[in-house]
Parts: sequence; structure tokens; C-alpha cells
Amino acid sequence: MERLPTNVPRGRFEFAHRPETDQSFENALAKARAGDRLTVDDGIELLTTGTAFDGIDPRRKEQVLEAADQRRAEVVGEAVTFVANLNNNVTTACNTGCLFCNFKDPAGGFESDQVPDGGVAHTDRGFTKTPADSRRIVRDAVRRGIYEVTSVSGLHPALALDADHREALAAQGGPNYKPASMYATDPGTYVEQLAAMAVDGVHLHSMTPEEAAHARRGTEKSYEQVYRRLKRAGLDSVPGTAAEILVDEVRDVICPQKIDTGEWVAAMEAAASVGLDMTATIMYGHVENEAHRVQHLDVVRDLQDRTGAITEFVPLSFVHHDTPLVEKGMVSTGATQAEDELLMAVSRLYLDNVENLQSSWVKFGDELGLKLLSCGANDFMGTILSEEITKRAGGEFGEFRSVAEYVEMITAVGRVPAERSTDYRQRRVVDPDEGPFGPTLGPFADGTPLVDRSAALADD
Repeated sequence: MERLPTNVPRGRFEFAHRPETDQSFENALAKARAGDRLTVDDGIELLTTGTAFDGIDPRRKEQVLEAADQRRAEVVGEAVTFVANLNNNVTTACNTGCLFCNFKDPAGGFESDQVPDGGVAHTDRGFTKTPADSRRIVRDAVRRGIYEVTSVSGLHPALALDADHREALAAQGGPNYKPASMYATDPGTYVEQLAAMAVDGVHLHSMTPEEAAHARRGTEKSYEQVYRRLKRAGLDSVPGTAAEILVDEVRDVICPQKIDTGEWVAAMEAAASVGLDMTATIMYGHVENEAHRVQHLDVVRDLQDRTGAITEFVPLSFVHHDTPLVEKGMVSTGATQAEDELLMAVSRLYLDNVENLQSSWVKFGDELGLKLLSCGANDFMGTILSEEITKRAGGEFGEFRSVAEYVEMITAVGRVPAERSTDYRQRRVVDPDEGPFGPTLGPFADGTPLVDRSAALADD
């Protein structure tokens, strides 16, 4: 029987890879429970709860979730970790045109003649920051106690690796390049931005494979040369986003202008080769099917077998609202809760060489995010302090999460809250009765809350 995603119009895509196997669900579940390494067919059976019929079987689903939760307990124990971090994305300007994205703003809107009265490069919701802006934002957050700054940005046409790269692009041109002089705000170079953010001993988590490709465009530089240069500028680890689905027939639909699977893997291998830790992600619940999802897990597992550098895997459920995929009628919704639960569980069972799986409360919300901690996940993201929070001193918390909230939520589901470093090599179990209820691992962290919630509410 051909299985089709319920959110995709029937007959919309003719993919070569389909969720059909000769394996049985019972055999796949037995292998998972025994801790045997799973095949792609095993993974498809577990993810679909059996390919012999359509739809998800609730009883079988619970069996898969139980197996994953047991594996999680065996591998990492009862702690649920989180990191004190800041998101400082440099720019939303991007011309890549990914159909799943609602983050970007067309780069033309940031050009000087499009910004009235010579003002700041700013669209209705977009922005570009200078290196000086980034340094101010990060330095303030580090002094307040964060351990990590995460920076993932749009592919601004003026961004180059360094001054030499910018000079080469200016002399001979290059794909998706325009000089910084055309823009109201000069984003600087990747090296300048990273050097600006790498202040006071903070851990700098940045430069996805897609950004690395942007940083070598128009040159013969290898990914290894690019990541070595970025490491010298202060880069500590690499976010394995821009992965979406690592099957090219899916990428050709949702992000045809992005690097292909082979390039993504090559960039990640290069990052590992110069000594950078990295994460890996999957963004699912759009046009792909269960076979694509498991093939993606197989690519990640194989990469980890070769490098050992992946510190965590992060399933990201597609947020469909206001995206081109929906506007063009290519999908109607995202993944269901049952699909979210099964994807987390099968990730735990399939990725036998990746210890840490993250539940993204930003993507799933609190209720489902906590539920996924019993489906194989053991990490609950970070505080995600943002510049908006900094300016308002907590009056609008947005996506911010305090250490105290973490402790309350994690203990409520019977698990142990633990602050961690980005690489998971440092941990501090937080006593729910004594605290401290602020970060302690960052360069300036002393247990003081990042945001004083009571004071912020009083001022609101």
C-alpha cells in the first residue's frame, strides 16, 4: 500500500523513495528493544507503525515510544539538560528562496535606495546588524551569565568570509554577491562578525553548512579552509541546520537553491576535521514521507560513525503558517502530534551513536515539548535570551525561558534538571529546593537569574 503524508495533496509529488518495505513491524520492534542497529526498513516500520496499512496504530505507537524512553534512560539517565544561551542572528536578508522559510526578507529591501532617509536597514520585521552591534549585544548577555551565543543568519549578498574574499568577489563577481556599499547597513564579513561575538570566553555556536558554502562562493577554497579560518576568528561549534531533509529529491522541491546532501555532509566533515563539535537537525512534516525521514537519520548516523563530532540531534517539526509551501498549496498543515512523538522515538532508536536528543519547546510548545522527554529526548534547549528581552528587561518574555521555569517544568515530569555546556561536557544539577535558579557555567555566571521576572512584571 502506498502511504502518503496527510498534509500533502494527493498526486502532488512523484518521489522515487516511498515508505514501503518487506520488513515487519514486529521484527523491527524486537530489534529496537534488543538494542540492535536498525536498518532503513526497520526505521520505516517503526515510524509508520507498520507499512501494511495506512495511518498510525495507537497501540504500536506506544510500544515504540516505550522502547525509546527505555533506551534514553539506559544511555543518558534521568537528567534533562538545558543551556544558558543567547540568539544573536546577524541578518534576515536572504535571496535563497526556500519554500519552507518565513524568516528571510528579500535582500533588495535592505539596499540603500530602499531605506528611507538613510535610516537603519530594516524591513517590516527584518534587520541587519553590524559587527559592533553584535559585540554590544553579546557582551551584555555574557556579563549577565550566558554560556553560549548562537548565530544563524540569512545569506546576505554582501557577506563574505573575510576581507580577502570580499576583495575577490568585488574584482570578479560571484554568485549572490553585491557590494556592501549598496546596502544601508554593512554586515561586515563572517570573520568580523564572529570575532565581534567571540568575547569574554563565551562559546560561539555558528556557521551552518549553508553559511559555510556562502563563505566560499566564487573561490576554490575548501570547506576545511573555511572552517579553519572561522575557528581562528573564534568559532567553537557548528549548528547542523540547513539539513532540512537530507534526500535530494525532497531538497529539489523545498530548497532547490541550497546546497545538496553531499555538500552538507562535506561541510560537516570539514568542520569535524578541524576540531569543531557540531549538532545535527531534521526539519520534517512538509512534502517528505517516512522513507525520506529515515534516510535522513541514516545519513546522520553514518556521518557520526565517521566523525564522532555530533553532540546532539534536534528534530524540528515544520511550522507551516505563512510559508510559501502553504501559500502555493503544496502542503496544508505540518506534522501531527503522533508523527512528532514517533520521529523523536525513532531518532533515539536509530541514532545509536548520538547520545543527546533535543526537544524544541520553541517548535512544539511546552505541553508537547515535555511529552517528548518521555519519547527519547533528554535535552530541553536553552534560555534563548534575545536582544528584545535585553531592551525590555523582561517586560515581554517572548521566547525567553528562565532557569527557574526549567526547574519547575522538568521536576514536574519527574526528571532531574541540569544546566549544561554546549558540548555537554559540563553539567550542574539544579536542586529544586535550593537552586541557584540562574546560570553558573558561563564565564561571568554566578547563579543570578538572567532576567528578574518579578521586577519585569512589576514594571510591565
